[in-house]
Amino acid sequence: MSEQAPILSVRNVSKHFGGVQALNRVSLDVLPGEVVALAGDNGAGKSTVIKAISGVFGYEEGDILLDGKRVAFSTPEEARDNGIETIYQDLALADNLSIGANIFLGREPMTKLFGFLPILDRKKMAEAARETMHRLDFHVDRLDAPVAAFSGGQRQAVAIGRAMYWNARLVIMDEPTAALGVPEQRKVMSLIQSLKAAGKGVIFISHNLRDIFEVADRIVVFRRGENAGERIPTETTGDEIVRLMVGK
Repeated sequence: MSEQAPILSVRNVSKHFGGVQALNRVSLDVLPGEVVALAGDNGAGKSTVIKAISGVFGYEEGDILLDGKRVAFSTPEEARDNGIETIYQDLALADNLSIGANIFLGREPMTKLFGFLPILDRKKMAEAARETMHRLDFHVDRLDAPVAAFSGGQRQAVAIGRAMYWNARLVIMDEPTAALGVPEQRKVMSLIQSLKAAGKGVIFISHNLRDIFEVADRIVVFRRGENAGERIPTETTGDEIVRLMVGK
């Protein structure tokens, strides 16, 4: 394992919802240029831990460290401002807007018309779309088309492009291939390799063990809100991961 310092360290984090313990002292690290897959059944705690990391809700015990400093973000926007982008299955894209407009969603660049009238800087948005899509080796005929016209894999590229444009250090991907056909899944896998090559840390959640084994450097298994084990893909099997998930 590399001696690099982790981008993210989760240390003994616990979270309750009323009387239900959703997380019980879970820990994990993510290094630069590393893909860490979270595996586990529904309700195992995978989504809870990424929501605690990304500011969707707080956590009661333990520490989440970003570049060695303790963080407890109160909103996803705050997490994003600190370099954590979360890409959910539903992608949170505005279907009626272009790639550039989606990259800047909520952070629209402005320019001055006649030197005083503030208007949207569409040129900057178009340049950002072109530059980002080029970096991802992503080709569409019309960068100004609404993203509703794009396929599932292309829409994933827009969401990943947004994370790269804003220079996210850590990209969390929740079931990115779930609703996609096989060619589109391949594209998302290659996009994850692009993030890795750019030195980003990636947390990858998937129910698809084949995807996990293809893309992950490490697999952290959750069971009933606890760490059930951690494995290197080349040193384990799908059967062993399933056994850890179900506790047999």
